[in-house]
Amino acid sequence: MLRCAALGLALLLGSAAVTAQVPRHFPSNALRGELSGVAPPDVLVDGKPARLAPGARVRNEENRFEVMSRLAGRTLLVHYTIGSGGLLQDIWILRPDEIARQPWPRTPEQAAEWRFDASAQSWSRP
Repeated sequence: MLRCAALGLALLLGSAAVTAQVPRHFPSNALRGELSGVAPPDVLVDGKPARLAPGARVRNEENRFEVMSRLAGRTLLVHYTIGSGGLLQDIWILRPDEIARQPWPRTPEQAAEWRFDASAQSWSRP
């Protein structure tokens, strides 16, 4: 019985490590920015005041939902989307492999001019 439990734990831990390495797919409207948690829902994005939408979703490096209060006092490189009201809707804290994907638009204007390949999760400039 103890051996079976140990095997189950090893499988669980192994699957958690694999899950952390699964590539994430970001939508074409996701912008890259430096997010600084001031006092959530108030944050700074690239040094400019911004606000998290009610029901905003923050995902950590392992793609698990993060408690918004844990953003306070941290500065993170993220991908984010802006909802129809101009508030931050979805935020993904980036892993080193995701940060390495260059270029990635930082403004809606860049996103409108560049081309996005959703399957490769890459942007190309004109």
